[in-house]
This record gives sequence, C-alpha cells and structure tokens, in this order.
Amino acid sequence: MGREAFTWHHPEVKWKGKDLFDLVCRTLGLRETWFFGLQYTIKDTVAWLKMDKKVLDHDVPTEEPKTFHFLAKFYPENAEEELVQEITQHLFFLQVKKQILDEKIFCPPEASVLLASYAVQAKVINLYQMTPEMWEERITAWYAEHRGRARDEAEMEYLKIAQDLEMYGVNYFAIRNKKGTELLLGVDALGLHIYDPDNRLTPKISFPWNEIRNISYSDKEFTIKPLDKKIDVFKFNSSKLRVNKLILQLCIGNHDLFMRRRKADSLEVQQMKAQAREEKARKQMERQCLAREKQMREEAERTRDELERRLMQLKEEATMANEALMRSEETADLLAEKAQITEEEAKLLAQKAAEAEQEMQRIKATAIRTEEEKRLMEQKVLEAEMLALKMAEESERRAKEADQLKQDLQEARESERRAKQKLLEITSKSSYTSMNSSTTALPTDLPSFNLISESLSFDFKDTDMKRLSMEIEKEKVEYMEKSKHLQEQLNELKTEIEALKLKERETALDILHNENSSRGNSKHNTIKKPQAQGRRPICI
Repeated sequence: MGREAFTWHHPEVKWKGKDLFDLVCRTLGLRETWFFGLQYTIKDTVAWLKMDKKVLDHDVPTEEPKTFHFLAKFYPENAEEELVQEITQHLFFLQVKKQILDEKIFCPPEASVLLASYAVQAKVINLYQMTPEMWEERITAWYAEHRGRARDEAEMEYLKIAQDLEMYGVNYFAIRNKKGTELLLGVDALGLHIYDPDNRLTPKISFPWNEIRNISYSDKEFTIKPLDKKIDVFKFNSSKLRVNKLILQLCIGNHDLFMRRRKADSLEVQQMKAQAREEKARKQMERQCLAREKQMREEAERTRDELERRLMQLKEEATMANEALMRSEETADLLAEKAQITEEEAKLLAQKAAEAEQEMQRIKATAIRTEEEKRLMEQKVLEAEMLALKMAEESERRAKEADQLKQDLQEARESERRAKQKLLEITSKSSYTSMNSSTTALPTDLPSFNLISESLSFDFKDTDMKRLSMEIEKEKVEYMEKSKHLQEQLNELKTEIEALKLKERETALDILHNENSSRGNSKHNTIKKPQAQGRRPICI
C-alpha cells in the first residue's frame, strides 16, 4: 500500500507525461496534484516522468509493459494544514506507513506504539525486554483512547506524529565534497541538509530554502550559493549526471512549494478548502446521526432485554403460583375426605351412645328382686352411665374435630380461590407484556524542466527575505506549541518502557535518536545555519 503502480501500454504513443499523469489523478479523484508524480527506475536510479515530454521519449526501460509508480514527490511541512482532500491524506498515510514498516524512516519505539495504535498494526522489535503481549497491551491501551474516530481523523493523527520523525520526507543522495569525503545530501520540504553517511538523523549543516540564492550543476559538480554573500558557496560531486538532474528537480519543486505555503491560497485551493470544510461538516453530522441511532438502538436493545428478563420472571412466578395452586387443591381434597370420615365416625358414636342410653333405661325398668341382683344392676347401671358419658364425650370431641376440619376445608378452598385469582392476574400481565414486547420497534499536481544541456542553474528569488525569515521563525514557535501535547504522550510512553530497554541491543540510529532527544533537538528546531566564514569555503 502507499505505492500505486500503473502499467502503460496505451496506443496513444504521442501522449506526454502530463496526459498520463492527469489520467491517473482523474481516476483517483485527486486535485492536490502538486505533491505527486509518476516514478520509474532506470539503471538503478530513480527518475520522475516529465510533464512536458512525451512518455516514449523518456529514458524508460525497454521491456513491455512500462511500469510507473504513482508516489508523493514532495511532502508538506504541516500535514494537517496543507493536505485538504481526504484522498490526499489517505495516499500520504499509506506511503508513510509503508516507509516506516520497511524501515526507510527510522521510528523510535514509543512513536511506533503510538503510530500502531492509530494504524492498528505493529512490528514488535526486540530492543526491550517486552513480550508481544506486553507491546499489544500498550498498543491496545492507546487504541482505546482513539476508538470511535473516523478513518480520516486517525490517518491525520498518524501523519502528525510521523512528520516529526527525523527521516520523514527526506530524499537522500550519496555525494562527495572537494576533499573526496563521502557525505549524504538530504532534500526535503525545509531545505538542503548535509549528513554524515553513518548518521541520517542529525545533519552536520543545513541550508533552509529561504537562505539559498542559487543552486546549479555542471556535469557532476553541484553548487549551492547562500543568500548571505559573506558565506561561501558549497560545492559537491554526485555519482551521475542523472542524479544531479533529479536533485535539481526536487530542489525546484520543494522551493516552489515552500514559497507557495507562505502566500495567500489560490482560488483553486480556497475552493478545495471550502469544499473540504463542507464535506467534513457533512460527515460529522452523519457520524452524529449514526451515533444517535446507535445509542437509540442500544437503548432499545436494553429495553428489549429488560422486557424479556421481566417476562421470564413473570413466567417463573406463574409456574410457582400454579404449583402452589395444585398443592392447595390436593390439600383441600385430603381435608374434605378426612372431614367426611370424621363426620361418619361421629354419627356412629352418637348412634352407639343412644343405644347405650336405651339400654340403661331398659335396665332401670327391670325389676330386681334380690339385693345381689340390685347391687349387680346398680353396678351395671353405673357402668352403663360411665360408658354413656364416655361415648357422649367422644361424640362431642369427634363433632368438634369435624367442625375444625370443615373450617380448615373452607380456608383451603379460600386459598385455592386466591391462588387461582393470582394466576389469572399473572397470566393477564404476561399476555400484555408479551404483546408490548413483540410490538417494540428497534431503531434498528509542478512544472518540469527540460534538462538537455550538461549544466543548469536556478535562482531562488524573493522580494523580502527578512520578512520571510521572521515569518518562518514564528511558524516554528507555533508548530512546537501545537505539538506539545503529542510530545507529552510520547514522553509518557517512553518513560513507561525505558526500564525494560536492553542497552546491548540498541542500534546506531537508536543511540543517535536518544542523544537528539536528550538535547531537546528535533527536525523543526535544530536546522543549523551556515555561519559567515569570510571567503573561506565551507568545510565538511
């Protein structure tokens, strides 16, 4: 990703580079064309398609089809302010992310975690005593802070972090000074930088675009003339003439964009920014609507779940009430049966008592002639009386027991009536709740230069360089203030994982980056300006 490849075998053999480039831009819906170009490789050297030259007149590879890569040729100083269209932001995000993952841009561990939390992917390194799970835990924690952001917002936050990396947007070229010392030339949006080959992070000297009067080359010799005539020119040699042509192209393009940023926006850019603001407002409104719909849907789902839970509870209560009713019916039946038996026993006892009373009367009526018979009769009468009294007491007791059983039966039947009434109420409420639950709705592009001759010169002009320098210094202060919060985030994460670092596994770039950080150096506040040295050449 971040490297769009196009194969060209079109029958329009008279097409110029601009025709092909415009076709690609239209296909992508891209209007900020000045950042991009079509890149190809010839004899191990990178080259860019010239807009005013026929495609087939370029020194392109002879094999078919011819492949060009649509890439960012120039980088913005401040991605958030300069990149207007979402497609432009997305293309830069894809290209920068690939450069970081391919290690073409050095990225310290703490920035890797924060970047990964926006890209939601990471390459775990072994510089720290940390397992993949520990890295994942920190990435997940940072990701949780960004969850809910739109893709374009997350990609812009990614670019805002990446643009502060020392190697971001720098094109490196191998050069030699007059003494034959091997150096690196870096060309980026801020100016020209000279590096030691072993240190691509910290330039030995820098030439900001607003301090360069002229750059030129003759054959392989390249000359940089500072605006301050007290400072001597800087000359170096590149490996090939083709490389000098490429360097000059990048210098002209970056300088033009550098000056363009400090002038009022063109009508086209103003129109694009207005459209971008309208589109951003529209998307924000759509996101708010979606958020509201999501909230309503979640609330409806919670209500549905609560209704379902309540329905289950009512069903359980109905089941328990039904079981209680069945138990009450069984108890009532048993009590009724027992009351009937007791009543029958009482009747039988009453009958026996009556018979005993009759027998007693009969005995009293019998004439007893002898005293013995009289005594026996009296004894029998006494026994009969005692038996009659005992039978009467037992009959009374059985009658009371029958009355109590009748009362218990009446209470059991009253309990049965109340249980049936409660079951009826629960059943009615369940039907109403089910009906309500079932009816609840769920909201558910730069001009090219024809470099035919063996030498070319380009003058950088501006009417008021003093004013421009003051403006640039003001921009630096404003930029550092804006990035304060981000630096606090990075420092917090760096402090957290510092204790787990394995010093023996640090690379040279890690050490250089840490030295810059400890001195408070960054690419935006440490551009070293060439100092006046009489007429002596700059020695590097």
